[in-house]
Amino acid sequence: MKLRKDKWEVKKLGEVCEDIFAGGDVPKHSFSKIKTNKLNIPIFSNSEKNKGLYGYTNIKKVTKPSITISARGTIGYSEIREEKFYPVIRLIVVIPNSDVVDLFFLKFVIGNINFTSSGTSIPQLTVPMVKQYKIPLPPLKEQKNIAALFQSIENAMEQVDSQENNLLNLKNQLLRELFSEKKQFGNFLTTEDFEKVKFDKTALNISERVEPRETLLDTYVGLEHLDCDDLVIRRKGKPADVIGTKLTIYKGDIIFGKRRAYLRKVAVADFDGIVSAHSMVLRANEQNIEKDFLPYFMQSDEFMNRAVQISEGSLSPTIKWKTLAQQEFVLPKKEKQAKLIDVFKQFDETRELVRKQKETLKSLKQKLLNDILGG
Repeated sequence: MKLRKDKWEVKKLGEVCEDIFAGGDVPKHSFSKIKTNKLNIPIFSNSEKNKGLYGYTNIKKVTKPSITISARGTIGYSEIREEKFYPVIRLIVVIPNSDVVDLFFLKFVIGNINFTSSGTSIPQLTVPMVKQYKIPLPPLKEQKNIAALFQSIENAMEQVDSQENNLLNLKNQLLRELFSEKKQFGNFLTTEDFEKVKFDKTALNISERVEPRETLLDTYVGLEHLDCDDLVIRRKGKPADVIGTKLTIYKGDIIFGKRRAYLRKVAVADFDGIVSAHSMVLRANEQNIEKDFLPYFMQSDEFMNRAVQISEGSLSPTIKWKTLAQQEFVLPKKEKQAKLIDVFKQFDETRELVRKQKETLKSLKQKLLNDILGG
């Protein structure tokens, strides 16, 4: 795409929009009855407004394609609104002048603005602040071409997201079938290929405690660093970031979130370091189970549902090792597990490739935003 930046102008948002205003108000008790957007901010349709169900006050009707910006909470989150609606408080509405600026181009520009907020107790974005933000303004035709380019990248990112979700769902479905009452896995397994074992025969609980300030290890992982249904640890911290006794973990060990097990956090360490005491460090007992099969079993609904059932406590349900150790599960015999590992690894490896594609697309989008918009 050939850009003629010498023809571009710099304008304030207030100069390229027909109107920029704050949404109105609505009683808090009505929020549970109202359709909301991704940030749980109420959005009202024309028919809902006319019914007069929610006691609306001071809400201005938007009849033209517009962009809404979150003014509180996740400040700056924006969405395009092409239908008629009644915005409420916590939203700022931007109605572009279609003769000057393209709606979709403006959405990408606004999405690249690092909005600042005012206020102390409740930081918020205000209309005067939004109006003063300066944006690059190419000729309208170039705006449309730029918007189409960004939209094509976002469409590709959505397709990649869908592929990743499909891979995860299929893997979980295979795990459910493997540990279902049928005890089959295609033509590879029959009921004779399974056996009942206690969990402590397959896993060893490693409880090597350490004080963060005394360790020479330089990596810390808490439950906040783990993602649901993902064996890979994608974020890490430092021992200096935390206080209190932690657990030592070695490369290849398994981190299991024993607190709030319903969050389904299981990961395999690719490092030596320390981990949260709210996790359980497990190591495969390789006499009875293949090392790489244990984390896949722990990702299954069979294991996770049992973990939730045996958790103790109401506010922060937690699993005790003594209880988990005595749980009996029906698993494929060890001599059959290597083939199963290959199948599940293929899913994880393919999913990892898809994730890398998504990161590449994100980087491309940001590079183009920086190059084109100067953000």
